[in-house]
Amino acid sequence: MLLREISHENVVKLVNVHINHTDMSLYLAFDYAEHDLYEIIRHHRDKVNQAINHYTIKTLLWQLLNGLNYLHSNWIIHRDLKPSNILVMGDGEEQGVVKIADFGLARIYQAPLKSLSDNGVVVTIWYRAPELLLGAKHYTSAVDMWAVGCIFAELLTLKPLFQGAEVKAIANPFQLDQLDKIFKVLGHPTLEKWPALANLPHWQQDMQHIQGHKYDNTALHSVVHLSPKSPAYDLLSKMLEYDPRKRITAAQALEHEYFRIEPLPGRNALVPTQGEKVVNYPTRPVDTTTDFEGTTSIQPSQPVSSGNAVPGNMSGAHVGRSVPRPMVNMQRMQPQGMTAYNLASQAGMGGAMNPGGLPIHRGVAQAHHQQQLRRKDNGMGMPGYPPQQKPRR
Repeated sequence: MLLREISHENVVKLVNVHINHTDMSLYLAFDYAEHDLYEIIRHHRDKVNQAINHYTIKTLLWQLLNGLNYLHSNWIIHRDLKPSNILVMGDGEEQGVVKIADFGLARIYQAPLKSLSDNGVVVTIWYRAPELLLGAKHYTSAVDMWAVGCIFAELLTLKPLFQGAEVKAIANPFQLDQLDKIFKVLGHPTLEKWPALANLPHWQQDMQHIQGHKYDNTALHSVVHLSPKSPAYDLLSKMLEYDPRKRITAAQALEHEYFRIEPLPGRNALVPTQGEKVVNYPTRPVDTTTDFEGTTSIQPSQPVSSGNAVPGNMSGAHVGRSVPRPMVNMQRMQPQGMTAYNLASQAGMGGAMNPGGLPIHRGVAQAHHQQQLRRKDNGMGMPGYPPQQKPRR
């Protein structure tokens, strides 16, 4: 299990593993996070009818990218990023901290034992990258970045950006309606902008519905209500680049101008900006019915700490907790063998280069090279947050 081998502030913590010897079932116990992005978005859309403030959006997005950068730097692709899988911690020492969760489809992708496409359909359809929709046999961590772009747009507009109807008749059907929703917003992909398009199976096979259809008056900026010249729009458009080779990486996104202008992202996404009231978001339900009597507890193995991530990451180890949080969403799994992944050998961490072309550093994070935010919240003293950009004259 990948979660037994990794540790980062913005990745959900696997607290324990329980085995029931009666039916040989496996239970995974995780840290309890009171909120998730799905409920936060729904609360603003359906309950208060008010947009999420810019500081909260920027902080949620920055921490999501920060955790994703750690995963990609360790050659892990998530493959199911969506609002309900992005948790946010509630009251406590980690209040307002984002946690990437649900690693059921996650894989090491540096040297997989078989093609990733052999795993079947991945990524919930509204957040599925165009290369997947067009039948790509090989794909990279860029599929995660497309999903982040969809989540970014949803935080801005409070509704899914590409809300297509899914066909479930066969194992891997052609999702024409989802592609249609994407093309209506972003326009028709071309071979000039995406040369590998010609090699994708569905692009070749469905001449009438895809290549023959024309899309006019497409404008992403009008859908997300952003100025085409704004840093937010520039970042979003780079996340939603058709060609996965040109799509921005998590490491590059963290260095984008959008995160260096006010309001700066902080550690606590739930801290209101000046003059705004604290938003009381609904909490996720706690599982109080699972009976662990008769099960054997297996402590997670020593994880790969976030000290191995690229410079700029927040300190990632979950240490020094005096009071454990309640656990939620006990995932029941049939055991497939308990041998954990050896990321040090399988993820190419022995001095290798990560997908963004940055060296993976071991040991103590270079905190003295990091600037800190001056926002008065729990982020004070945390390394890794982007410095404020000086105003241009």
